Order: sequence, then structure tokens, then C-alpha cells
Amino acid sequence: MKKILSYIPIILLVIFLTSLKKSSTNDTLTTSNSDKVIEQKVDSVLALMHLNEKIGQLVQYSGKWNATGPSSSKTDQFKLEKLKNGEVGSMLNIASVATTRETQKIVMDNSRLKIPLIFGYDVIHGYKTIFPIPLGETASWDLNIIKNTAAIAAKETAASGIHWTFAPMIDVSRDARWGRIMEGAGEDVYLNKVVGVARINGFQGTNLTDTNTIAACAKHFAGYGFAEAGRDYNTVNVGEFELHNTILPPFKAAAEAGVATFMNSFNEIDGIPATGHKVLQRDILKRDWNWNGFIVSDWGSIGEMRNHGYAKDKKHASEIAMNAGSDMDMESYAYEANLERLLEEKKITLAQLDDAVKRVLRVKFKLGLFKDPYKYCNEEREKNNVFTEAHLAIARDGAKKSIVLLKNETNILPLSKNIKSIAVIGPLANDKDTPLGNWRGKGENNSAVSLLEGIKNAIGNNTEIHYEKGIDLTVPNIKPGSNQFLHPLEFNNTDNSGIAAAVDAAKKADVVLLAIGENAYQTGEGRSQSNIGLLGLQNELLKAVYKVNKNVVIVLMNGRPMDISWAAKHVPSILECWFLGSESGNAIADVIFGDYNPSGKLPVSFPHNVGQEPLYYNQKMTGRPSSPKHVTYSGYQDAPKTALYPFGFGLSYTTFEYKNLMLDKTEIPTNGEIKVSVDVTNTGNRDGEEVIQLYIRDLIGSITRPIKELKGFEKTMIKSGETKTIHFTINAETLQFYTINKKWEVELGDFNVWVGGDSTTNLKASFTVVD
Repeated sequence: MKKILSYIPIILLVIFLTSLKKSSTNDTLTTSNSDKVIEQKVDSVLALMHLNEKIGQLVQYSGKWNATGPSSSKTDQFKLEKLKNGEVGSMLNIASVATTRETQKIVMDNSRLKIPLIFGYDVIHGYKTIFPIPLGETASWDLNIIKNTAAIAAKETAASGIHWTFAPMIDVSRDARWGRIMEGAGEDVYLNKVVGVARINGFQGTNLTDTNTIAACAKHFAGYGFAEAGRDYNTVNVGEFELHNTILPPFKAAAEAGVATFMNSFNEIDGIPATGHKVLQRDILKRDWNWNGFIVSDWGSIGEMRNHGYAKDKKHASEIAMNAGSDMDMESYAYEANLERLLEEKKITLAQLDDAVKRVLRVKFKLGLFKDPYKYCNEEREKNNVFTEAHLAIARDGAKKSIVLLKNETNILPLSKNIKSIAVIGPLANDKDTPLGNWRGKGENNSAVSLLEGIKNAIGNNTEIHYEKGIDLTVPNIKPGSNQFLHPLEFNNTDNSGIAAAVDAAKKADVVLLAIGENAYQTGEGRSQSNIGLLGLQNELLKAVYKVNKNVVIVLMNGRPMDISWAAKHVPSILECWFLGSESGNAIADVIFGDYNPSGKLPVSFPHNVGQEPLYYNQKMTGRPSSPKHVTYSGYQDAPKTALYPFGFGLSYTTFEYKNLMLDKTEIPTNGEIKVSVDVTNTGNRDGEEVIQLYIRDLIGSITRPIKELKGFEKTMIKSGETKTIHFTINAETLQFYTINKKWEVELGDFNVWVGGDSTTNLKASFTVVD
């Protein structure tokens, strides 16, 4: 009798799921009827679960191989037994159809309730086909290409057996010293909002049950990009109003867009680690925003609350995290060891535990994993949907749109394809690995098109190409695998023996393309730097080449804003090329030879020097904003307080003129709206795309307001000689902020509005919000 009874829960579950297959075939993110059906399914499964199985759903293990965090303390055998017992909810860092099927099969063949695993992976800017790093792709200001590249990344990821990506990062990031600035959309709140939503929509599509979509993850909740001194994992100190007005809006937009999961952040905020922050997780995200996905900790962050001095041991850390609303434990091994005891001691509640489990089950149902745990395990899809020619074409399109022309003083660019000779010089000139960036998914090392290859592909045999590396940026062959995710870099500061050959090549050429910047692993997690200039011997190479040939085009490859003040003063042309991914060299050649007119605009401010960091355009006025005569004002004695290249800045091979900024009214109530129009004329001789940007300022607020805030933009093609009238709408959503009353509202008073090609635009109009 006991043996028969032990099978009853499984039998009930099978009957229940079978009946649901007949009654519901549309598990969408947005259909309320479908949501109700999913809730019924979740509740029914929860009712069948034992306590160890509930706790198991909140456990995430990493595969021992290809880890992206500190080494695991648990053995593979331990994990295997947990999987067999149905005591694991998720795995990360397991990729490919074969390995995910094998792991899923362990659960489905051995566990009591056969609740499928969800597999996660860091698909940050591509899976096998690598796209520009997120900061670089944001420079395109093209939401369609951003959505499309995320959709292709999802297609390749899903085809490889994986259900979930830990992206997008939507941390507002203002400090170039922070290595992880490369993973987000830069310094502006609005741009982070719209870019984050575009990526979420690309990853998730309209229906998570589609085999080409995956669950997205909004991270890091919250404040990670404000780490003191730009030092990763560091303390964050912001006030309540800064938190609500600057840090939280992109996350609220992600929640409203239906993002499946959130990830909390490593940092503390005003003394409370984010992983244990009840106000953030349980009160704001889950209650106020009514979001019903699940929150996963960042790698080991529950256990790390001990290091913060906030929890005395892992048991205490588990108590804090669960009470705060953190649902899934990534690689802390804290929940599995402590939640049962905490329940017995009444330090957490069963209602809290059940809520967390339901959130995980809900996402699994939305992904369709209960209907078919192996739905992502199709070798034919894996073979035909990964790293295709069509995907590479999109990668090239996204890469060329992400390039920002910072300087073109003598109109040296674009180059003619009939040019007699070109010198391609620099440590990154023939580098096929650096363009892939740090977070390269399953991109194959050394698989990118290099700059040298791109130039050769673009021109005929009549042009002489003189290539010289000049220097190594890093010390090569320290040890096998040293240039990878976890190991620090060692820069070459001594061997300049190749500079002489580079100088000879420069002497022979009409133009020098000098590829310098950063190694792929200079930016990313844990890659903070106090020096954001050209490291190693790059400045020596630059000055030696420039001395013999003034026609230098710097091809800058990097993942952060850099101090390039010497180059900006002397070198006639600078192309900001970021880490552009698989098609990097071809995309750069498209711009260099004018096959594509550059349209990128900076999503971050470039400083004159590192001492200006954190630097951002939308700062506060202060009580002493400026003085032309005295030192007693908010500035520097040895540098400007403005940027070398400001937010929103980017040149084109043509020019644009803005005029006739018009408002259809100059007074509105708090719930009113204003129609804004401006004429933009292409005054050059080439067709080109322009990013028309709308900024506002609330002149007097119940809390002080930024000097300018981006509130809209439109990227459009304007033909040579053509004038386009661009329209924007300013309404309550545009004007509201988190006020002294601790709520979002529009305040009465005077406002300025600007429209132009970057954040320094001075084409201005004014209006008033009246009672």
C-alpha cells in the first residue's frame, strides 16, 4: 500500500499536465487568460511538492566547466545526487544540445515530480555570432538593430539547449573606471530604459513558448553602476531621491515590459546589501510594481553578505535573503543547507518560500518546459541556426552603425578605394580576438574579422598595404589561457623593438590606420582601472608614427570611455570602434571607405582625464556653477569640467543644421502635452542618418533637477540638401519625477527644452506648467 501511495502525486501530476495540453496552447507573456491558466498549473504543482523539492527549485548550480565566477566548492557527484532527487531548479554554464539534454534527462528519469530544469548562460552580446558590446551597440541609437541582435542571440542560444540569459544589464553607469560599463547602455536614464526594453523584447519576443526565444534577466538590481571609485563590487551610497530618479527607472521599464527574471547586485546601498534589501526586492519590485517573475542572486551574493558584515554565517544570510525577497540562490549553497531549519525556527515563513517557488515554476511554465522539457534540445536546429551567413550580415550592420566618428578635422575620411598606399599599424590591427570583447558567449576565440582583413576585403590589388604590429599590448604567453575571463593582464611596458618597422611602414603610406585601445579583457566584470588611458607602449607608438606621417586615423577599440586627450589634440581623425564582434573588420572598412556614412553617437561622456570621473552630462547646477574670473566655483583649476567628447556626440561625413524649434503652446496643465517640432537640414553633399535628440530641464523643483535630461530621440535618414521636420511630444510622463512628496508627479513651474545633435545643443525654447 505504501508503495502505491508514493506514486499517487506523480500520477496526479501527469493527469493534470495532460489535461492542460488539451485546454491551453497559448502561454504568452501578455494574455491574461493564459496567465490564469498558468497560475492554476503552478498552484497544482506546488500542492504536490515536498519541502526538499520546494527548496530545490530555489537552487542554481554551475557546471564545473567554463565557470564565470569563483570556483565551486561542491563536487560534480554532489550535484548529480541533488539533480536525481529533484533538488535543483536551475543550472548555468551548461551549453549545447547534448549537454543540456543529458542534464535534463537526469532530472526527468530520476526525480519524483520530474520538474524540468531551466538552463541559464551569460549571453550578453551574442551567443556564437558576436555583436558589438552593449555599450558600443547603444552608440547606434538604433532600437531596431538592438532588438534584432538580441533576437538572433536568443535564436542561437535556444538552438543550443539554453532557456535563459543573464541580460540585459540596465545599470546606469557614469564612471569609466568601472570595467563593467561596457555591458550596459551608458550614463543616461532614458537611454538605458529604451535600450533595455528593446533587448528584452528581442530576447523574449511576444511568446516565451516559441522555440526561438529565451527568458531575459534585468540586472543588477540595484545601483551596481554607482560603485564608489569605479571599483567593481564596491559600496554604493545614494540617497532615496537619486535611487528613484536615476537608478530605478530602467528596472521599472523592464518590469513593465514583462522581463521574466531579475538579478540582484553585489553592492550594498546605504549600508544594506542589495541581496538582502527588502525595500528594493519585496516592497518596490514585487509589491509596488506588481512584477511576478523571480529574482536570482548574482554569483554567491547571498553568502557574500557575510563579507559585507551584514550576516554572521550562511544560515543568517539565507534568513536575510529570503525575508528580503531573493528567490533563487546562484552558487552560494546557502538556501539548500539552511531554509528547512529556518522554517522550523520560524525565522522565515512557508508563505515566503512558496511564493519564491511559484515564481520559478511560473517562468518554467511560460517557457513551455513542463509540456516538453526537451523542447530546446534539437540537433537540427543547433546545426542550422547558429553562426549563419544571415546572422553575420546583421552583425556587420549592427557593427557599422555602432561606430562613432569623433574627429575628422581635415576630412581625411572617407578614404578612396583607389588610394595608392595604406599603413595598417598597431597591436590591435590584425587582432582577431579583441573585437569579440569580454562577454563573448560561445564565440570562438580568434574568430573575428580583423581590421587588416577588413581593409584587404574592401579594396583591390592596386593599393599597397603595409602592415606592422609595432608593439604587443600585453605580455604574450605568460601562461596558457592567461588572456581570459578570470586572470589579470600583464601589459608590455618594455619591448618597443617593433616600433622602428611601424615607423618605416608609416613613411611609405599615404594614410595610417592605427589600431590601438584596449585588450578584450581590459573591460568587463572585475576589470576596473584607475588609468583609463592608452596602456603599455601605445602612446610611444602613436607619437612615433604621427611624427613621420600626420595623416593618421586612429581606430580605437575599447569597452569604456578613454583618456585620449593627446590624440584628440593632434591626430586629425579618430573612429570610436568599441569591440564590434564577429564582423568588426568588415564593418570598420565599410565606414573608412564611405560605403556607410557613420551615424553613431556617444552613450557616455569621454573625459579630458581620469580625474574628472565619474563624468556625465546630466549633472546638477550646484550653488556655484561657474565663474570666468574667480576660483570659488564648482570646477577644476587644471582641466575643464566639461567632457572632451560629450554624451550624444558623433560626427558624420555630412553636416546637419537645426532651426525653427517650435512649441505648439507655451503653457500646459500637469496632465497636458506640448507638440515640439524642429527642422533638420542635411547641408552636406552626402546622404546621412542623424540622431535628433530632445532634452528638457525643470528649472525649479522640490528637489534639485539635472541641468539637462534626455527625454526622446529619433534616428532618421536625411538626403543631401533635404530638410525634415521632426516631431516630439512632451507630456506628463516626460515631465514627472520622484518629488519631495515621495511620489512620481509633475510639478508646476518653468521648463526649458532643447533639440539638437548632442547634449551640448543650445537651440532652446521654454514653456510653463500651470495649475
